[in-house]
Amino acid sequence: MSGRHPPRVTNLDRRTLLLAAGAGALTTIGATACGTAAGQPAGKVAVHGDNPSFAEPIAAAGAAMKSEAGLALVPEVIPSLESFEQVVKSSLRTSKTPDLLKYWSGYRLQDLARTGGLVDLTDVWQNVAAKGWVDPALRSAFTYRGKVYGLPMNLAYWVFYYNTEVFKENGLNKPETWDDFLHACKTLKRAGITPMHAATIGRWPSFIWFGEVLSRQDPQFYEDLLNGRERYTDPRTERAMRTIGDFAENGWFTSLDMDTNIAAAQMVHGKVGMVPCGTWLGATIVGAGGKIGKNIDAFLLPMQNPKAKPSMIFEASAFASTVKGPDRKEAHKAAEYWLHPKVAKGFAHALQDGSPNPKVPAANPALEHIAGTVRDKKLRMLNRFWELGPPELVESTVDDLAAFMLNPSSYRSVLKTMQERADEAWRVWREAEKA
Repeated sequence: MSGRHPPRVTNLDRRTLLLAAGAGALTTIGATACGTAAGQPAGKVAVHGDNPSFAEPIAAAGAAMKSEAGLALVPEVIPSLESFEQVVKSSLRTSKTPDLLKYWSGYRLQDLARTGGLVDLTDVWQNVAAKGWVDPALRSAFTYRGKVYGLPMNLAYWVFYYNTEVFKENGLNKPETWDDFLHACKTLKRAGITPMHAATIGRWPSFIWFGEVLSRQDPQFYEDLLNGRERYTDPRTERAMRTIGDFAENGWFTSLDMDTNIAAAQMVHGKVGMVPCGTWLGATIVGAGGKIGKNIDAFLLPMQNPKAKPSMIFEASAFASTVKGPDRKEAHKAAEYWLHPKVAKGFAHALQDGSPNPKVPAANPALEHIAGTVRDKKLRMLNRFWELGPPELVESTVDDLAAFMLNPSSYRSVLKTMQERADEAWRVWREAEKA
């Protein structure tokens, strides 16, 4: 399939594809979930997550934690988002629950906190904040009813990675304005280089372009919409969808079945111009042969509306501890040391990502520049689409956005469906809040 002429996909086709994509990972669930019941040997505690790329950074953080607290971290990965969430939610009330979780912030963390299965880490947050080991602006993303239920693992800025050599060869500079950005896309297309990556494979990437474009057109509306205060059928949402549809019609997107790792390698080799992603993609880029700060750099997508407050999307995974984990005492100790500068540096530098601890030096020159821009320009930080809104609503909306990406002309009917889902989901969420 191609971004320019995407095929139509029925709801049945989408469900079949999604079930098939998740089936391969199900074989790991039984072994992983059963393994949590016995816990780890003394001096070790497992951290469970869905992202294989976090395994090595968790181990690196564990090595630093071992020297500081005598406690090593053991990464346990269920490489399927759906399977991981299923394991966590079904195990929280049992003795087989994982001790530590790499989870999501925002409403997804709130959803877990509601079960009573997560440890209140407010005291830990207060201690590390007093030492200057965490950016206080992040607290709301990890809070439910005034209490903190997770610590930020990373601080990923959502940026556009690009190949500096390709830009130079085509007379391009890092885009500073929306017009610069459009000019870069047109120039790369003329040169036979696919300007930008877009994908529906893996489901979750379907929201990337919606979030990036809407937040650059109207960041306040973005925040209000995803928190249930505005409607998907609003003209401002239609404008964002039309903008994305124009990009697809121009042939500026890669094939929608190209995953992010492949796109990163294609960018390194000069076949794809720009890849929008969290800065956690840095490790993958380096693994593909890219040299960040040399032949690879990153920029923040410029504001399309210059009158709006400059904004950017961030992502911060949650480091959460469970109430009934077999090694819960050591898990709480691990939480106390997670944002220690040496531990936080070990994780951030292995991941080649930003750190929520302001005392940790940037892992690479691109991150240093991005973090400096955020700080100097006092950018408005917006949490990522995946973490905003009731989880069930986000899940269904991601599938709707995938249908839109596959058939951009369907945007009005897709937005109507999205709003119908939102009305019901927010009603249920708010009723649960009153309980």
